[in-house]
Amino acid sequence: MAASSSIQLLTPALAILVLSFLKLSTSARASAGSCYKSIIGFGDSLTDTGNLVQLFPPDNPTHCYRPPYGETFFKHPTGRCCDGRLIIDFIAESFGLPLVPAYLWRDESTDFRQGVNFAVSGATALNNSFFLEMGLQDLSTNVSLGTQLRWFKDILPSLCSSNSSDCSREFLQSSFVLMGEIGGDDYNAALLGGIKPDEVKPYVPGVVREIASAIEELIKLGAVTLVVPGNFPIGCLASYLTYFQSSSQHDYDTDTGCINWLNDLAKYHNRLLQKELNRIRKLHPHATIIYADYYNAAMRFYRSPNKYGFRGEALRACCGTGGPYNCNTSIPCGYLPATPCKDPSLYVTWDGLHLTEAAYQLVAQGILQGPYSTPPINTICPLASTSSGGLLL
Repeated sequence: MAASSSIQLLTPALAILVLSFLKLSTSARASAGSCYKSIIGFGDSLTDTGNLVQLFPPDNPTHCYRPPYGETFFKHPTGRCCDGRLIIDFIAESFGLPLVPAYLWRDESTDFRQGVNFAVSGATALNNSFFLEMGLQDLSTNVSLGTQLRWFKDILPSLCSSNSSDCSREFLQSSFVLMGEIGGDDYNAALLGGIKPDEVKPYVPGVVREIASAIEELIKLGAVTLVVPGNFPIGCLASYLTYFQSSSQHDYDTDTGCINWLNDLAKYHNRLLQKELNRIRKLHPHATIIYADYYNAAMRFYRSPNKYGFRGEALRACCGTGGPYNCNTSIPCGYLPATPCKDPSLYVTWDGLHLTEAAYQLVAQGILQGPYSTPPINTICPLASTSSGGLLL
């Protein structure tokens, strides 16, 4: 019996409810199959899928392009600063799109129409000149968020399938823009470069302004869906715990062992960022600007590591050279004598600054399916609620 005939047998009120459900189901299925046609990535090492590799000489690659990086999923280094996949990879899998290729790996046959990633490990929100004025000469790259935006604008016309003047806007309107966790390396460069902690906090408003400026520029170009992550709890990272090791118990959170003042810096950044996002939402109500709460998505691992399967000590790095946190900031993973643990999935932190694939997978799950995105991504794209690439655990 046809659905319409069956509905006629129902009471009017119940028939309306059934018709509403059928319409919602049809709409959800349609949008689930075509939420986004591409993913555009910006950011630093938390999102870089291989760009920094291209900025290093082949005979002396960056440490993230040396074993044991990539061992868990790819079985070889890819330029990702992780043992496997990153958050952007899990997002692509969830949407049924290919893993997002790095912009600088391009050749004549490269097709970026389903996604392109401009993120570069070590990239900062502020321009390189800012850090040179501070006396920081040893940045891993001179790429900033502004550099990545210029790359994007250079390539944007080639991403169109027609010569229509509206093509670029149409492409961006159907794209999922991930701003990565840009800004973290602005603080890494200063704090791990010897700048006094109380001198770093005044940089935060400037970092947030650069991120906000980039978001507004992308919206003007046509972007309508942008995900903007906050900073991770850097006071829980093995590199920081090693570098700022203190004899004062007041510096540490008694529940997690993380360094309080470092996490306070991350939370300050996140508060200012969310304030800016609210301002931009009011200026551009047609755009969906999603705040991704990386901080709290990860903080649960340090509060209850066993609950999430992290039994290898939440604060110790998987790949390192020993010591309280298995980390030496002078000898990164990828160089001897640093060696990896037997099972990275038992660890939150991979190399001291970056998380393991297992941790990134859980963060991605929390962002895509809730409750760590505002507004929730799965209310915008139902496909984010479905299992893909082993995302549901």
